[in-house]
Amino acid sequence: MASDEHLNIEQLADLLYDRSGLLGISEVAPEMHRLLSSDAPGAREAIDFFCYRINRELGSLAAALGGLDALVFTGGIGENAAPVRDTVCRHAGWFGIELDEAANAAGGPMISTETSPVGVWVIPTDEEGVIAGHTLRLIGAG
Repeated sequence: MASDEHLNIEQLADLLYDRSGLLGISEVAPEMHRLLSSDAPGAREAIDFFCYRINRELGSLAAALGGLDALVFTGGIGENAAPVRDTVCRHAGWFGIELDEAANAAGGPMISTETSPVGVWVIPTDEEGVIAGHTLRLIGAG
């Protein structure tokens, strides 16, 4: 790309890190919450592609693992974007996933029905806490 498009390293980095992904597809915003609140066709396209990619990887992982016991949504989008969770679960219906729409809208923690053969959960992350815990263990071990 650098040679074909005559981009220097800064321009290439800007293209790859700042103008690609959700923003590159939508031409609206790089943040899911802004895409979900937008009526722009590109926003819907970016959300649909995002959900498609999750399901493609989910299928690949399930094949490698020999099945799926649970599906866990976490992180910013997983914890805060009920429409994304809904779409992912509908697309993954072939696993037998049954989504509890009220629980999904409320943010869980369990968002599948009691009879769903695959449990679906929303689990908050605490990356900073995990890093701090590892750091304390390393410092204490030193």
